[in-house]
Amino acid sequence: MSDRQTQILQAAVRVIARDGVRGLRVDKLAAEARVSTALVYYHFKDRAGILRAALDHVNRRAQRYTDDAFAHSDDPRVRVEQLLLLELQDDDEVRENSVAWGELRASATFDTTLREPLRATTLAWNSDVETLIAQARDAGAVRRGIDAAVAAEHLTTLVEGLSERWHSGSITLDRARQILADAIERQLGGPA
Repeated sequence: MSDRQTQILQAAVRVIARDGVRGLRVDKLAAEARVSTALVYYHFKDRAGILRAALDHVNRRAQRYTDDAFAHSDDPRVRVEQLLLLELQDDDEVRENSVAWGELRASATFDTTLREPLRATTLAWNSDVETLIAQARDAGAVRRGIDAAVAAEHLTTLVEGLSERWHSGSITLDRARQILADAIERQLGGPA
């Protein structure tokens, strides 16, 4: 990806996080990115292309900051906890990503072109969490008999809901993290 494309995608995520998907107009995006509208269209063809590319950009950024979950521990249970808790942190990029992700997800209700990329991304995230939970179960770090797929779905869904509540001012970040930590403990239990 070229520097210009990255510049445009960073601007797209900022605009989506600030003004919503409905507020993303190509002329506004071009102004935010400090490029011409023609360049935006050249790289992304149309608004749907911009939205799909913005979703990919959000996912790549999230991958970067959640990789920290793997840098600090080899314990799969700790990795699960960190991977999920890193989605709820007081960091500008994480907040921007989270708001943009929520906005893109909500927009898929009306914009069918977003549904498949969102479904694929959600399945990949669930799969990553499921794999870690299964590894923790097999290592005896969580209770036996846990259905890793169901637990992953519960926890990733909870992260999305808590994120929406946090960003809308319904709960504090500390409360969101506390609820998530409690849910992780309830889902995974103690060592087998």
